Amino acid sequence: MEGYQALLSRLRYKHLLLVATLGRLRNLHQTSATMHMSQPAATRMLGEIEKVFGCRLFERTARGMTPTTVGEMLIAFADNALTRLDRCAEEIHRYQLGGRGQLTVGTIMGAAPDLVAQAVIQMKRERPMLQIRLMGETSDQLVELLEAGKIDIAIARYATSLQHNQFDFEPLGNETLVTVVRRDHPLCREPLPSLARLLEDWPWLLQPMATPARQALEKEFESAGLISPRDIIECGSIFAALQLVQQSDCLMVMSETVLRDHLEAGLVTRLPLSLGRTLAPFGLLTRKDTLYGEPVSGFCEILRENTAAWHR
Repeated sequence: MEGYQALLSRLRYKHLLLVATLGRLRNLHQTSATMHMSQPAATRMLGEIEKVFGCRLFERTARGMTPTTVGEMLIAFADNALTRLDRCAEEIHRYQLGGRGQLTVGTIMGAAPDLVAQAVIQMKRERPMLQIRLMGETSDQLVELLEAGKIDIAIARYATSLQHNQFDFEPLGNETLVTVVRRDHPLCREPLPSLARLLEDWPWLLQPMATPARQALEKEFESAGLISPRDIIECGSIFAALQLVQQSDCLMVMSETVLRDHLEAGLVTRLPLSLGRTLAPFGLLTRKDTLYGEPVSGFCEILRENTAAWHR
């Protein structure tokens, strides 16, 4: 295969768009219609791309166009490149209209009420024309968004042990996980049973298995010789989980910072359980070998300063 410089010289924006669109639709006719070109033209363009790479990228099957292994790799690259190009174009457009750029931050909700919120407020105070997008997700979702270039930085945890090969990590802090139930829950009116009985007799509302918080809980259950709760609702949405716990008999494990207002308002009650002790610290995740300019570097510096101040 040719060197990457030769590949780049022959690969065009429209090539990437074709690969990304075909990867999404898996149908050449629909792809050509979406790109406002004839199907023979789309077929020729796909042939050009496959000639550049010297191998097939898609196989025709009864279900449509199925990407090969190399095709899957190129689809991922095309999606990432097009997303970053779109964001760059949008930022340039905003700058020409009098704006001062854009910053997209992904954060776990446990860090959002304190650390991230204060950093955003300070960033806007110093750069009032900067557009800031804040996305609250679980760590596993944020890592995917960061890898795809859909967010600039993430305040999260590694979701798998191999992600240190893709991202740099700076620890910032940790969450205290608490177990809560709705107010007037039967468990609030009687001595708390053992954890084993709670896992067996009561429904639990937990984050998805792919999240570090859930994995930490499962590790503690395993270490204690206990099995996972028999009755589980998995919920990746913080806001949906808060509604569910207030309208059911579920026990929910969540960050204390996220639950602070609900606890103070008496909407949920904290149980005397200590879970989540093995949860790793969260931190600043950035893509390796990426040179960040303003405003990303400025926001990261604010995060570091605020973290240092809190640890004094």
